[in-house]
Amino acid sequence: MLNYRVKSYFFLFAFLLISISAFSQTAPGRRMSKKVKPSAASLRAGAFIDVNVAPYVGSTYTAEQLVKNILINGGTNCTTANVTNVTVSPNHAVGDNDRFWGYFNKGTASFPFTDGIVLTTGYARQAGNSYVGLLSGQVGTGSDPDLVTATNPPYALLDAVALEFDFVPNSTQVKFNYIFASEEYDADYPCSGYSDAFALLLKKAGDPTYTNLAVLPNGAGPVSATNIVPAGNGFSCGPINATYFGAMNNPHVGINYFGRTVPLTAVADVIPGQTYHFKMVLADARDRGHDSAVFLEGGSFDIGIKIVDENGVALPNSINMCDNTPKQLKAQLAAIPGMTFQWYKDNVAIPGATNAIYIANQPGVYTVKVMIPGNQCPGEATITIVGGTSPTVKDATMKLCATPALNTFNLEDAKPLISTTPGAVFRFYTTQADAQAQNNNFITNLTSYNGTDGQILYVLVSNGAFCSKIATLTLRKEETPVAVLNATKLKICVGESVVLTASGGVTYQWNNSSATTPVRTVSPTQTTTYTVYAIGAQGCKSLQPASVTVEVVPAIVSKLKGGHICQGDQIVLDAGAGPDYTYEWSTGETTQSISVGTPGVYTVKISNGVCSDVYKTEVIKAIIPEITNVDYNENGTMIITASNPSNGILEYSIDNGITWQSSNVFGNVPRNKVISIRVRVKYTSCVGFLEFFTFVMKNVITPNGDNINDIIDFRGVSDYKDFSGVVYDRYGREVFKAEKIRPYWDGYFQGKKLPTASYWYQVTYEDPASKQLTVKTGWILLKNIE
Repeated sequence: MLNYRVKSYFFLFAFLLISISAFSQTAPGRRMSKKVKPSAASLRAGAFIDVNVAPYVGSTYTAEQLVKNILINGGTNCTTANVTNVTVSPNHAVGDNDRFWGYFNKGTASFPFTDGIVLTTGYARQAGNSYVGLLSGQVGTGSDPDLVTATNPPYALLDAVALEFDFVPNSTQVKFNYIFASEEYDADYPCSGYSDAFALLLKKAGDPTYTNLAVLPNGAGPVSATNIVPAGNGFSCGPINATYFGAMNNPHVGINYFGRTVPLTAVADVIPGQTYHFKMVLADARDRGHDSAVFLEGGSFDIGIKIVDENGVALPNSINMCDNTPKQLKAQLAAIPGMTFQWYKDNVAIPGATNAIYIANQPGVYTVKVMIPGNQCPGEATITIVGGTSPTVKDATMKLCATPALNTFNLEDAKPLISTTPGAVFRFYTTQADAQAQNNNFITNLTSYNGTDGQILYVLVSNGAFCSKIATLTLRKEETPVAVLNATKLKICVGESVVLTASGGVTYQWNNSSATTPVRTVSPTQTTTYTVYAIGAQGCKSLQPASVTVEVVPAIVSKLKGGHICQGDQIVLDAGAGPDYTYEWSTGETTQSISVGTPGVYTVKISNGVCSDVYKTEVIKAIIPEITNVDYNENGTMIITASNPSNGILEYSIDNGITWQSSNVFGNVPRNKVISIRVRVKYTSCVGFLEFFTFVMKNVITPNGDNINDIIDFRGVSDYKDFSGVVYDRYGREVFKAEKIRPYWDGYFQGKKLPTASYWYQVTYEDPASKQLTVKTGWILLKNIE
């Protein structure tokens, strides 16, 4: 039985759906909306504005509370006693879930207004909260005569809704911000005459007719889906007033309408103290299938303050300021006793700025708030001052050095002289009045301007936007001079001078001097080319410099040097070769070099045809050096010391003069050898000679007859003067004394082998080089094999 009932109910539900669908498709004027598919953004939590839902206290407000506390006060604690008779039509209660009006808050969604009041031709809750797809809400009302009168619709109106209230203004103007949104931005309906009616109506109490404030600026027509159409999006008639279209919204995100306008402002002039009636009304056109809505921004209802300049002319929303030039701002509204003012910059109160007039001296967003007695909510007006910096400019002078090929000014070259500000824009004028007027009477041919000497041009320099300054450009023009340069001599010797004389100009520019005079005396040390430009009275420089080359003949160079000679030696004196050199010796010879054998001073005069110089040298008699000391150690190092009475350069040899070296230190000299030492004055035959024995006592002897270390041999030094050689045992007993006939020890004493032991020796002799007595002592290890 239960299954039968479920099936029966399902059949009945399906039949009703089919019937409704058929009726909807056949109803007169019924349109089919295109299918709206949700996107990932549509289904994301918080993607839609919140309408009539917790936790917003505004969702529980009556219509009167919404007008006073949201539209006028913006949710603040201000009170407005001048709003009365707030009504909604149809009279949906706050608790009606399907009411057409209510409170919205953008929450986490992207929407131009933070919060406010929403009116719809359907269910207000379907304006946001979550993805709906096709709106289904229908108010069920008919038309509205005031709306028909205001909009003159071509079709019947349905689902008319309205919010109305009376108010008494405190100022001369009222305004508030709103957005119109509609499902009519679907298919090509805006171009097919489907336009839901919408009006913001205002009249003074007792007047018979309303004024519609829902109109576009500059007489562009009413705010409607047929009068605000974007380009593209399938709309065949677009664009129409597309500047005021905000965005298409398919798939729906934020709000459940296909399109919306940009934030718009309703403005009306009123008379303070008079009672006015507001009626905000909208309705569907032709059918109920496509709803529309109006969103009124919370806190945007304003008493209508204007900001004017010092002449009382209303200023636009944005003005320009160059270089922080002070600008007077004045809050203009009807004088109301007891009103107070407070100016703000970038939302921060300006201390002391409590008058109707404020002098701004820097860019920013300036707001004036006016408090009127009896109304705790301030009226306000805002103006944005956009800052700009004028280019840095300076007056300049431009010179033209005229030639047959160039006789006009290139004003492009003057730009960096006047301003180096990046992006600066230049205009050149012949009169100051035209430059100040910034008109089009500027010079167009900048590259070949036929100016005159002393002419003044006026240059308007702007930053490419709205800031500019005027500088003057003075033109100077003269014929280009021609430079001439002469020299008293073109060839000189080192140390000589030459006079240079320039002509052709008033002043001169030399290549290697800061002098500006025409005459210079120069003393170059090498061949030098001197150039000079002629400078005219107005600073014009010759196109080419005049030049002369002063050749400095190379200095005569000689490496003449003398030396040492021994008796009978010859030495060659060479004066050195050079270009065009000739020679005159003190000996009368004229060759480059001479050979002499007599000590003395010799001179030579060398000439090259331009310059000459005298050189001298000395030939010194050399004295044979004497070897005064030979220092030899058992490591094989020998150091030779010799006298040098003639102070010549000494050379040394230890192989009897076969090889020579400048160092007196020799290495790897063998022990116990006779070394033939020679010392000479370099380049001469003056040689000192000495034979030296490199005596080093052996420390061990093994007298076993194998001829290896069998004896201690003193023969190398036994012939030296005052020689003696003695060996002692460890008790101090003399066991050997060297003699001429037997200057060696074989380990015997009195014909017998001495036992293996350590023995001591002492050798004394006069050193053949130093002539000093030399004593050497040490120990000897005797190893006798028994």
